Amino acid sequence: MASIAIVNGPNLGRLGRREPAIYGTTGWAEFESWLRGQWPAVTLEVFQSNHEGAIIDYLEASADRGVDGIVINPGALTHQSYALRDCLAGLGLPVVEVHLTNIYAREEFRAHSLTAPVVRGQISGLGLAGYHLAVLALLDASPAGDS
Repeated sequence: MASIAIVNGPNLGRLGRREPAIYGTTGWAEFESWLRGQWPAVTLEVFQSNHEGAIIDYLEASADRGVDGIVINPGALTHQSYALRDCLAGLGLPVVEVHLTNIYAREEFRAHSLTAPVVRGQISGLGLAGYHLAVLALLDASPAGDS
């Protein structure tokens, strides 16, 4: 059985309530329930924090527990956290970065991801569907999916 950690960074705990015109009206609990239903045999561990250190601690503990992969939406930490970038680079796990909005079509500062160069791939601008695609990518056992 596969085990995937889904990690959400700052402000993502307010999905469905935070700027719904940008981030949508579906709350995380509703989406998480749907997502879990897509893969009943897969263990999906979910964590959200507004604190960089807590996210890094969780990621390191997840790697130590032996999860098979990570889906991460680092939020604004994407653009400013070298510590998170270094953590992701050192996990030894496949990681897929997700962003609800197209970070390249928003404010200029969002167009630079410190984390993208150290992850398997990045999904940006597809809303909550990006998480679904990220889990699919991690579950893909084909040699072309390895990195």
